[in-house]
Amino acid sequence: MSPVREGDVLWTPSDRFKAESVLTTYLHWLEGNRGHRFTDYPSLYDWSVRDLSGFWASIWDFVGFKSPTPYSSVLGPQAMPGATWFSGARINYAEQLFRRSRGSEPAIRYCSELRPLDTLTWNQLYAQVTALATSLRNLGIRPGDRVVGYLPSAPEAVVALAATTAIGAIWACCPPEFGVRAVLDRFQQLEPKAIIAVDGYRYAGKDYDRRADVRTIADGLPTLEHRITWSYQFPGQPPFLAGAHDLDRLRKDDGGSSGFRFEAVPFDHPLWVLFTSGTTGLPKGIVHGHGGVAIENLKTQLLHNDVRPTDTVFFYTTTGWIVFNGLIANLLSGATVVLYDGHPAYPGIDVLWKLAQDAKATGFGASPSFVGALVKAGVVPRERFDLSALRNTVCTGAPMTPDIFEWFYRNVKADLWVTSTSGGTEVATGFVGASPYLPVRAGEMQCRCLGVDAQAWDDAGKPVIDQVGELVIAQPMPSMPLRFWNDPDKIRYREAYFEPWPAVWRHGDLFKLTPSGGSYIYGRSDSTLNRHGVRLGTSDYYRVVESTPGLRDSLVVNVDWPGGQSEIIVFVVLGEGVVFNQEFEDQLREKIRVDCSPRHVPDRIVPVPAVPYTLTGKKMEVPVKRILLGMPPDRAASRDSMANPGGLDPFVRLGADLAVSRDRSKRI
Repeated sequence: MSPVREGDVLWTPSDRFKAESVLTTYLHWLEGNRGHRFTDYPSLYDWSVRDLSGFWASIWDFVGFKSPTPYSSVLGPQAMPGATWFSGARINYAEQLFRRSRGSEPAIRYCSELRPLDTLTWNQLYAQVTALATSLRNLGIRPGDRVVGYLPSAPEAVVALAATTAIGAIWACCPPEFGVRAVLDRFQQLEPKAIIAVDGYRYAGKDYDRRADVRTIADGLPTLEHRITWSYQFPGQPPFLAGAHDLDRLRKDDGGSSGFRFEAVPFDHPLWVLFTSGTTGLPKGIVHGHGGVAIENLKTQLLHNDVRPTDTVFFYTTTGWIVFNGLIANLLSGATVVLYDGHPAYPGIDVLWKLAQDAKATGFGASPSFVGALVKAGVVPRERFDLSALRNTVCTGAPMTPDIFEWFYRNVKADLWVTSTSGGTEVATGFVGASPYLPVRAGEMQCRCLGVDAQAWDDAGKPVIDQVGELVIAQPMPSMPLRFWNDPDKIRYREAYFEPWPAVWRHGDLFKLTPSGGSYIYGRSDSTLNRHGVRLGTSDYYRVVESTPGLRDSLVVNVDWPGGQSEIIVFVVLGEGVVFNQEFEDQLREKIRVDCSPRHVPDRIVPVPAVPYTLTGKKMEVPVKRILLGMPPDRAASRDSMANPGGLDPFVRLGADLAVSRDRSKRI
């Protein structure tokens, strides 16, 4: 079989698939209620960014948003940042989660290394959310107060999020694998009034006791008035925080929450604070609004991901990743969501596929790096599991290479809608993603999302097609951040996303639009590789290098040394028993030359014991480059923001060696 190439068509939706999609229902509704007739996706997209007010008003009506007060305008000033949406409307995100509540039908399927697969029905979820929300109100939590969680991917985290936002308070959460310093760096900024914390968790068969850490975290938050604990790892043990309330008791519906009133807040009332990875300095707190997140997520689920009330959606994530919030948002569409707390490859590397089978998932999601591990392990899910319910898969978090697309068709299901999306924590949604009307092409995201004016710009700030440029968003989106926390004048916000073009969002990704409207992400532009004036994407290297037998991982950087010399260095993590010698290196160089281009051949290939990652699973290319150039490691990256703090050590030593000798003709 010849290798799949970027852009090869792997799947085409049938006429029936398109006809049964929510997008078709919307198009019929749009014609009947607005007089707009569109027969294909490109024409619909063009209208959605040409008439932002008309498009977003149609989404409001199509999904059935209700507000006790009507909005006076869809979009006020269109300036970025600072655009105002649906002025005058009042809404509550948590209330919208129950807009399609389905009684005794499952709302959440969940399991962990501590719990077998179980179900929480819509009625049970509503009762627990309103009971906890009532308890929080009775404790004096008011709109605008901050409630923080130290919780795993479990129904209790969903209940805590929804209950907090139901009363207009602001939510923030860290998973329990985050260390004390990483948690305090985030939560101390918020000055929270209450914390909801777990006692521990199990991961890869090992138990982690977090009770002492929770006490340290609580002691480091002087504004706390209320402590709420959840005995998950050690049930039946004495309380581990003095004076704490028990979460299980507070979320038990004893009738006190009957007739519960959701707090109707302005459309742009703060919903939650999500944090950047914090690789340098304190993590930045990103503030989103109730209405913007709700309407953006509904648009994405219904019109792009084709989520219906009969669907069951599973994505492997922790509470520290925006994908957890996005997964929970599928409740807006009435779908069932599947949660898993545990190691994605324990006790076997196909444990998530077993869960997808047992939960009868119609949608399955994971990061490309996880799928890459499946590829290396030779996993063939279709041979072991009944995946007849599965209709689509989605990958996000990193560029998805053409061979990963093809892997799904060969190893999971031939008739499968394989999708990839890219957006970010910053907007809690996607810029580019899926469409049930378009073919699946290897490595390609099918479309720009409706209402998202995503463009590729060259260095002169001009839009380009079929050419790699900067990903920019030229018009406002409802879910763009309201602000950064503790940044009232939006100075840091502007510096982060509105330079060098003050009125245009620059996201920081290398981006290419195809003439047909598809798109590719080639990695972060701040980690761009520059070879003789030509920009190369890191994803090209990772696709080739990490598919090489004997290699487990890699990281590539472009270092511009003092004096003008520039080098591309590929760092590789060897598999067990693999010897790095001249023959191995020459073979890898040749593979890069053939599979990428002669221009991609690196100046150096250097073995290292591990690649450094952030807590959210991103390779730390820029900090490594800074360390090699002599920046002190504590300035280049915060180890508390890392999944593997020791992963920086080899690069610190390499940087020290280079400070002594600049003889770069020798292998480091």
